[in-house]
Amino acid sequence: MPANLAKTLLSPDNHSLLMIDHQYLQMLTIRSHDASEVINHAVALVEAAAIFEVPLLTTTAFKERQGLVAPLAEASKAVKPIDRTTLNSWEDPRIVDWVEKTGRKKLVIAGQWTEVCVAMPVLSALDAGYEVYVVTDACGGASREAHDMAVKRMVQAGARPITTWVYVSELQRDWARAATAEKVTKLFAQRGGAFGQGLLWEWDLLDLKEGTR
Repeated sequence: MPANLAKTLLSPDNHSLLMIDHQYLQMLTIRSHDASEVINHAVALVEAAAIFEVPLLTTTAFKERQGLVAPLAEASKAVKPIDRTTLNSWEDPRIVDWVEKTGRKKLVIAGQWTEVCVAMPVLSALDAGYEVYVVTDACGGASREAHDMAVKRMVQAGARPITTWVYVSELQRDWARAATAEKVTKLFAQRGGAFGQGLLWEWDLLDLKEGTR
């Protein structure tokens, strides 16, 4: 029997988004990815969450010494980060309480570092019965191996890997959804690199701009 896609795919009303510790010190130590790409993807996730009205929480560690990276802080300024001391954010009851209050059993997570501050809450949330999706290109680790092994460990435990533009596409799903189509197209164009520019070109070719559908 084919999978029930309505249950398998993410939609704006079935998940919440948790962004963990996209801060300057962590970003300076990232060696698994280009830090600018991680920042760009993190901001794209937050902007997509705003477009689709997905519940969003950001977290920091020792914020008095380092804040969120500026583009992410600007994109998420409507959200007050939870500052904590625990390596595993799932051990902070404020964060678990926020997740529970959303009433949503799917949880999308991205953050720094993949092998510590992402892997621990992902594994904990899985143990707590949540369906967890990890946005791998909006995460970064101390080395490529550290990142890759963390992703493998999370996947083996039941987490579902996803990337930024797959996430955005999954939420839009249909360009006939005019309420978000133009904003999503602009998001792709601004932050999607060559892929985003290709989409914009295709959009022009198909004459799908505002007011044509």
